[in-house]
Amino acid sequence: MEIFARTCNYDVMDSERIAARLFVGLGGLVWVVLAWGSAIVYPTTSALTNLVPALLVLVLAVIALAIGWFFENLAGVLLIAGAVATAVWGVMAGWEPGVWGLMAIVLIAPEVIAGVLFFSAARMQKVCELAGSR
Repeated sequence: MEIFARTCNYDVMDSERIAARLFVGLGGLVWVVLAWGSAIVYPTTSALTNLVPALLVLVLAVIALAIGWFFENLAGVLLIAGAVATAVWGVMAGWEPGVWGLMAIVLIAPEVIAGVLFFSAARMQKVCELAGSR
């Protein structure tokens, strides 16, 4: 089985789209839960201080989801760029290894995976359009 075969498969394309949208949507929700958890663990700080970064990520996730619904290639580029920007931010901020691991699990990897899935679904859409099937 060739991974990059040029055969139209609507089931694979739909699965890639659903998985990419789930990664983006659930990723935004994870950040809100993390913010609420930090507000519970650190009640002395302002709740707004804890929620602003997570809500920013949630807003960006909603924007990426909306873009990905109609423009999959653009969403893929934005998600990969977001992962690169996160890595640059980590280098500039001098994150410790534990922070790198956490950010890799909850932000960088899901962005890369969703971006690749969006690219793959867009490619499959193009293959199906060229094949003229359905």
